[in-house]
Amino acid sequence: MNTHEISRRSFVGGITATAGGMTFGFHIPFDANLAHAAAGAATPEINAWVVVKPDDTVVIRIARSEMGQGTLTGLAQLVAEELECDWSKVTTEYPTPGQNLARNRVWKDFGTGGSRGIRTSHDYVRMGGATAREMLKLAAAAEWKVPAGEIVAAQSILAHKASGRSASFGQMAAAAASIEQPKGVALKDPKDWKIIGKPMPRLDTADKTNGKLVYGIDLKLPGMLNAAIRACPTFGGSVTSFDAAKVKAMPGVKHVVQVGDNAVAVVADTWWRAKMALDALPITWAPGPNKDLSSAAIKAVLTEGLTSEKDVFIGNSSGDAKTALSGAAKTVEAVYSVPYQNHATLEPMNATAVWTADKCEVWCPTQNGEGSLAAAAKAAGHAQNKCDVHKFPIGGGFGRRGSFQDYVTQAVLIAKQVPGVPVKLIWSREEDMTQGHYHPVTMGRMVGGLDDKGNLTGLHMRISGQSILSVVRPEGLQNGKDPVVFQGVAPDDPVKPTANEHALCYSIPNLLIDHAMRNPAVPPGFWRGVNVNQNAVYVECFMDELAKAAGRDALEFRLALLGNQPKAAAVLKAVAEQANWGKPMPDGVQGRGLAMMRSFGSYTAALAEVSVSADGKLKLHRIVAATDSGYAVNPTQIAMQVEGSFVYGLGAALHQEITIKNGGVVETNFDTYPTLKLSEMPKVETIVMPSGGWWGGVGEPTIAVAAPAVLNAIAAATGQRIRSLPIKDQRIRV
Repeated sequence: MNTHEISRRSFVGGITATAGGMTFGFHIPFDANLAHAAAGAATPEINAWVVVKPDDTVVIRIARSEMGQGTLTGLAQLVAEELECDWSKVTTEYPTPGQNLARNRVWKDFGTGGSRGIRTSHDYVRMGGATAREMLKLAAAAEWKVPAGEIVAAQSILAHKASGRSASFGQMAAAAASIEQPKGVALKDPKDWKIIGKPMPRLDTADKTNGKLVYGIDLKLPGMLNAAIRACPTFGGSVTSFDAAKVKAMPGVKHVVQVGDNAVAVVADTWWRAKMALDALPITWAPGPNKDLSSAAIKAVLTEGLTSEKDVFIGNSSGDAKTALSGAAKTVEAVYSVPYQNHATLEPMNATAVWTADKCEVWCPTQNGEGSLAAAAKAAGHAQNKCDVHKFPIGGGFGRRGSFQDYVTQAVLIAKQVPGVPVKLIWSREEDMTQGHYHPVTMGRMVGGLDDKGNLTGLHMRISGQSILSVVRPEGLQNGKDPVVFQGVAPDDPVKPTANEHALCYSIPNLLIDHAMRNPAVPPGFWRGVNVNQNAVYVECFMDELAKAAGRDALEFRLALLGNQPKAAAVLKAVAEQANWGKPMPDGVQGRGLAMMRSFGSYTAALAEVSVSADGKLKLHRIVAATDSGYAVNPTQIAMQVEGSFVYGLGAALHQEITIKNGGVVETNFDTYPTLKLSEMPKVETIVMPSGGWWGGVGEPTIAVAAPAVLNAIAAATGQRIRSLPIKDQRIRV
């Protein structure tokens, strides 16, 4: 068990001071594939994953996206472990989805979301490193005329003990590149890992702090123009007309173009001039069928769904919950709600595109390079092999840049109207806020039954709200049911307990969890943690309510329901032990709250300590968090991920909601959709406790336990049970 106490406050303060003098300037050749080919001619690759230069620099190719979560470093660790290279000589590069297509998807999946970056690619990524290692050994064996099995690779050196000969990877790389890749190479046993599982320094930190790292929003290309865009402010609306003549004479303006049926863009020599012209452009909108949609109307629809039997889908069922509840000695009922929330990435949506009659290239931050390629090709009117997408590090993704390629489509449609000229599209913050794909709105009605000894005998959980899949990927529905709705509360696999990555851990003899599907016109999307976030609030807050009704300790009550889930019990016990649960609280702390969940293949728990002043001001003192992800590729990185997830989750819990009026979004910037302030961030103590044997996620699982732990702590401190988020809307003042 490794414990990390990292102060986000001091870390962010240091970054802010360092970043004060950053300047950005960047040039990429238009045909980046030619640049790759030229580099490849000088330094032939050993295989798709590994290039070793003559100076022993190891270039590891990473297909997944880096958005601050550390996937780039973690995946490089997996390759480097099997390659047996010197970590200090490792660097990385992104292949393009076009290259992946041309090479029969040799890098496989480019998607980065659902905490899958490492856990669904660890095997073939490690195999890439292991195969390259064996090819280097075979090259040395051929040159030295010795058996390859007698050659040892370590720290980028190949050595043959019997003859005393040795060579660096760089010296053997060219020869290794010509060798046929061996089959059936064995991967290392976890007990022999030297890089995996160690807190290796991140590979992108230096470039972030010295200003060398370039994001998509910073890209500069020769002759590039800039575009600002505005889409119809009501969902489902369209453009009726616009008067381009009113702004064409403004400084720097080059073009005014319609984009699809619902947006207009201004293209200018600078983005600010494009935005100023767009602000002055008269546009007439057709608001469409949703012009009267409001938050109040949506709430009424969801409230109806709490007790309706119409369009209801069962996600988890055992025993006879309704009979158990009707015969319970005591029943407890509560209704919770979670609002729409925006991704609110620091870097707004942006993409740069060049279109010609026979080719299209895009440069953009994306969580799904292959999805971006497909969107670019469709908008361009070209086959995918005539297009390519060049990825950048992402200034925040959280799911927004995964399934949704609207910004890529728009950039290409604009560039198509300015042939041969690079056009960089940047959404304004207001556009980013009002044209999102939002965390779905849901309500949860919980009914629990207790026997005369305070044991939970039955539970009915009704989720009323949106289905993401029904909008984003309807082919993923199962006879109309959206399985994603049941993240964190799905049925377990009795044969293989870790098979269902989102299973409910509690053993409840009579259980019914169902979903009344209600889909307002507001577009839903995958938002960091997705549906496990609200399900954790509903389940974990209700567990505290049940424990109180039963007159039992909240920890003991949970542990009694986790008899066949030792890993879930272990993370819960870990946070309780570190925070001295059941003992006097630290000075100033008035309440403690627990939460536990299994999601994305990992077990997580949190314990929050809070106080509330006489005038209702909430202070978050500390959160202790425990994570068991099976294997832990980089424990320090996991600790940072956990802390970062609490920043995101607590910001949403305390402050954030998207409201709807007249068919559109009310909140347009951070003044009305505030993020968590540095002064509000509690101390976070992260317990990384990998038990081995499987690969769980890290970036999303812990976000789910942030809100319920705090809500339970508030209830413990005040006796006031908050059942609707965000907390700012309640009587407690943040």
